[in-house]
Amino acid sequence: CTVIWTWDPPEGASPNCTLRYFSHFDNKQDKKIAPETHRSKEVPLNERICLQVGSQCSTNESDNPSILVEKCTPPPEGDPESAVTELQCVWHNLSYMKCTWLPGRNTSPDTNYTLYYWHSSLGKILQCEDIYREGQHIGCSFALTNLKDSSFEQHSVQIVVKDNAGKIRPSFNIVPLTSHVKPDPPHIKRLFFQNGNLYVQWKNPQNFYSRCLSYQVEVNNSQTETNDIFYVEEAKCQNSEFEGNLEGTICFMVPGVLPDTLNTVRIRVRTNKLCYEDDKLWSNWSQAMSIGENTDPTFYITMLLATPVIVAGAIIVLLLYLKRLKIIIFPPIPDPGKIFKEMFGDQNDDTLHWRKYDIYEKQTKEETDSVVLIENLKKASQ
Repeated sequence: CTVIWTWDPPEGASPNCTLRYFSHFDNKQDKKIAPETHRSKEVPLNERICLQVGSQCSTNESDNPSILVEKCTPPPEGDPESAVTELQCVWHNLSYMKCTWLPGRNTSPDTNYTLYYWHSSLGKILQCEDIYREGQHIGCSFALTNLKDSSFEQHSVQIVVKDNAGKIRPSFNIVPLTSHVKPDPPHIKRLFFQNGNLYVQWKNPQNFYSRCLSYQVEVNNSQTETNDIFYVEEAKCQNSEFEGNLEGTICFMVPGVLPDTLNTVRIRVRTNKLCYEDDKLWSNWSQAMSIGENTDPTFYITMLLATPVIVAGAIIVLLLYLKRLKIIIFPPIPDPGKIFKEMFGDQNDDTLHWRKYDIYEKQTKEETDSVVLIENLKKASQ
């Protein structure tokens, strides 16, 4: 994907003219004035690339150069609808690169894809052997460690994806090594409380300097059931507990954490713009580590199960004694009419029995009194 343009000096140039060449690409991008008769550019060859060149006798861009001459690269052969789409590559932990893509619209489902890659440290173009499928996406991974011959900021990896039969249009991509970098998750080493604060200590992923990473700490409290997320740009702890710890460990203090509850901590990292151009790819979350005591759920489970039983029993007892409870709460009001009717109205058998008994007693007493009176009269006449 490196295109080199060369040209010859103009004929009949004045000996007093110090030739300079003014050049730019399409839409007047990347303007340059230089004495060299060549220019190169690393570009993806998915479209036609054109360079325009003109000569002039000074380095001043305002001077009118000669008539510009244009030379273009031909576009890749094949149907544009057959080229793969969404070709993306990510450099994982500065150790391997993973590229994924989707098949083109006008391609056969059984197309066999091949990925080739190259960078300046390689003597030749290499083929990626580890082709795999993830759902609709197709991918390939290849080893790529930090380049040693010069600063990696100046490097990029050139990618091309095509098929073995040559039926689809090749697709190119250029991946700068200062972007699309995804670190591995960090490893939490220790958690402890001190003075009402939670201290978190972890180890960064390999191949990265601490100054080149930003952090995100998540604390999940079992009592409040909330996830508090803290963004950390510079992780430092002034604490004697960390003296003598292993080199490469990072510390962060989380304020206001309840020590008598269960707290679960996770961490993830990403590259920052101090060392990289891209700061959008977070690592996966680290393995969670917990500290504190979790409330025993046995009591709550027992109460949860027993409460419906108790309520059901209370409802049954209430239904059985509802009538009695109704009488106690709402006693009946006496009916005066009924009371008077019982006293002076139709008597029942018991009332008649007692009235007959009273009449009999009265008659017996009158007869007894009459007999006594007659006997007394007889005694008086004698």
